Amino acid sequence: MNQHLVVVGGGMVAQRLVEALRDRDTAGTWRITVLAEEPRRPYDRVALTSYFSGRDADDLALGDPELWSDPLVTLVRDDAVTHLDRDAKTVTTAHGRTEHYDHLVLATGSSAWVPPIEGTDLPGVFVYRTVDDVAELRGYVEKLSEDRVVKGAVLGGGLLGLEAAGALQAMGARTTVLQVGTHLMSTQVDLGGGEALRRLINQLGVGVRLNAMTTKIRAHRRGGVGRLDLADGGRVDADVVVIAAGIRPRDELGRASGLAIGERGGVVVDDTCLTSDPDVSAVGEVACIQGATIGLVAPGYAMAEIAADRLLGGTSSFPGADTATKLKLSGVDVASFGDAFGQTPGALEIVWADPVGGVYKKLVMSDDARTLLGGVLVGDASAYSSLRPMLGRELPGDPAAFLLPEGGGAGAPELELPDDAAVCSCNNVSAGTIRGAVTEHGCTDLGAVKACTKAGTSCGSCLPLVKKLVTTELTAQGIEVSTALCEHFALSRAQLYDAVRVSGVSSFTQVIERFGTRAEGRGCDICRPTVASILATTSPAHVLEGERATLQDTNDHVMANLQKDGSYSVVPRIAGGEVTPEGLIAIGEVAKDFGLYTKITGGQRIDMFGARIDQLPLIWQRLVDAGFESGHAYGKSLRTVKSCVGSTWCRFGVQDSVALAVMLELRYRGLRSPHKIKLGVSGCARECAEARGKDVGVIATDKGWNVYVGGNGGFTPRHAQLLAEDLDTETLVRTIDRFLLYYVRTADRLQRTAPWIDDVEGGLDGVRAVVLEDSLGIAADLDEQMAQHVVEYEDEWRATLEDPEKLRRFASFVNAPDTPDPSLAYVPERGQSRPATADERGDARPTPHHEPVLVAGARLEVRS
Repeated sequence: MNQHLVVVGGGMVAQRLVEALRDRDTAGTWRITVLAEEPRRPYDRVALTSYFSGRDADDLALGDPELWSDPLVTLVRDDAVTHLDRDAKTVTTAHGRTEHYDHLVLATGSSAWVPPIEGTDLPGVFVYRTVDDVAELRGYVEKLSEDRVVKGAVLGGGLLGLEAAGALQAMGARTTVLQVGTHLMSTQVDLGGGEALRRLINQLGVGVRLNAMTTKIRAHRRGGVGRLDLADGGRVDADVVVIAAGIRPRDELGRASGLAIGERGGVVVDDTCLTSDPDVSAVGEVACIQGATIGLVAPGYAMAEIAADRLLGGTSSFPGADTATKLKLSGVDVASFGDAFGQTPGALEIVWADPVGGVYKKLVMSDDARTLLGGVLVGDASAYSSLRPMLGRELPGDPAAFLLPEGGGAGAPELELPDDAAVCSCNNVSAGTIRGAVTEHGCTDLGAVKACTKAGTSCGSCLPLVKKLVTTELTAQGIEVSTALCEHFALSRAQLYDAVRVSGVSSFTQVIERFGTRAEGRGCDICRPTVASILATTSPAHVLEGERATLQDTNDHVMANLQKDGSYSVVPRIAGGEVTPEGLIAIGEVAKDFGLYTKITGGQRIDMFGARIDQLPLIWQRLVDAGFESGHAYGKSLRTVKSCVGSTWCRFGVQDSVALAVMLELRYRGLRSPHKIKLGVSGCARECAEARGKDVGVIATDKGWNVYVGGNGGFTPRHAQLLAEDLDTETLVRTIDRFLLYYVRTADRLQRTAPWIDDVEGGLDGVRAVVLEDSLGIAADLDEQMAQHVVEYEDEWRATLEDPEKLRRFASFVNAPDTPDPSLAYVPERGQSRPATADERGDARPTPHHEPVLVAGARLEVRS
């Protein structure tokens, strides 16, 4: 009989505990029940801020969902534990469920601390702790934004407070952070770092008030929050207030059941995570370990691993908390690790500061200036991933070399991490484990190492270091680190691009015969679409023209996005988000007539889901007739240029962002590239178009335009970096032209602009030298190539509709294009209607074949 483990709490640490126990418990010793208070499976609470930039709760879910299908694991959601009976060894939930345990783990985490201030119960006052909290906050701000510019205030200038401020600012709220202390992030950074951080936060358009004690939150006469009164007699007007003043451990169950509680809260545990009851453990933020509660995820994960090991008879114990932190706020690079405040006796501090550039760096060293004890990095935390694993170890050479910017000295020496150095603190993966994945387990690329060790699968901040270790180890083992595109081409994508461009070849057959290593082959799923992308800029032709049609991925082949239900989505271009009423009506009529599900995208377009392949020409004929063209939502090419309303309508706008966005989107439409490209144009520093989250972001100034590059989403979101400032429009466009084509020419396959900039020699400075200073002497060539692209662009769907041969590709069944399959029926759900017939529409337009159609949200039934 297996034993029963009950885990109270369904957060990040609980998930890690269950995952670790099931990975190790091959004999099935423990049956696990997780009792979660929230109505969803464990999610990444650290990434809550990304919820404001398009991710939903499902995107934040942690780990493999198959974990919760394990027959030895039961996840009970939306049912909080209300009583713990240690004598009977049972817990009871709010819904009356009673579970007996052989061992109990408290993983209840913490709750937001609300200071005793009058007015915290007013509508418009929020905490920032769960998905439901941020969803409610977002809805409240969006509603207020309908009729006014929202003013926001955040109580607390720590990690969570700054992330909350960034979220409010991203929603267009004019936000002020109120910090009780002398500087921001006072728990993690010193006064100098805090001052540099304040300047960076101000540059984002967020105000900061220090030594600001709020005494009362006052209501507005129209209801809700109106203002905050401060102890110094000042006031801050606000429509919404977010409280991020700290956390308190959720130790109620432990207190009520008589477990030992720490002086400042938290269930007291020893170094094995056991409480004063040997049948009860506590892990994460609820645990008071070594005299402290720790509000960070990495120590919580370490406790989960220890608890799992002990449950299986292991001997591991808590080594001490890794308190390294990194701010997850776009545009603000901050990291702190080790003894950041230099409290070790005899410690030396080495500081480098650039107030103009907003950079502050400090290393704390031992009294002989050899051993690294800690550090603070503000404005440039690029050295964090390599320095943090060196804590407690000697740094080679002059420590100051690790602080100076590139070109500021001899440069920092390469760090050789010892095997026991922690590389991924989230998953407790050492450098030796990563090297072992290469030498002992045959992992020869980053993906394989991640799957083998779990390094980089949580926050992802360690991935550059993991990749470097893998490459170094492969080289040391005598294994060639190939840059070959695939088995058919020994050249990298950038090398192949140059070869094709210089030689002038214009077909895949010519490319593989001349530059391929296996000319008899017909290529593969890697090289064929890559060559098609290269040819699209070196010798443009229609994507379905002749041999090129055979090179494309599924989406490019039908010029639409394949959805998981087998249908396709249709996305007409709406340049800059600007559309006429007539255009909206035309899109609505098409969606209605074809029974398509419609959604406004994050790029200010209208996405229509649920079209069959044979309907695509019918739909596009209607859209082309209404003046629309392909939005290239399916291609590795320009997607959108997002825009705010700028000076056209907004009282804060200083430049016409809409006109510029439309012009840029029409200029770069159809530009094929190694990966998708997104642009954004904001009409002022309030940044409502979120331009600094784009591959190219443009922000208006009183003097012209600032241009930022390298902002990407994905697993590890990156904020765009300033390339040039106060450019006139002509210079701006020329700069973007060159940047995009330099990227198209030299980036690796499927490489976004952010990692590409990292790989360019000299990084951003190297890119700046090529684009602005013509350091490679290719500027005129880039200008000419972009001019050619603009002249030769044609709408792919219009050209397809005019070519009967291309239209033949759009049939459900080649041998029976007009015969429906009687065994299939599509049952509409979520209010989706069937398409109207020609008679019902009152016109002669053809009714789509095979009714009823498959629409988004439909359920497929197979009739026997």
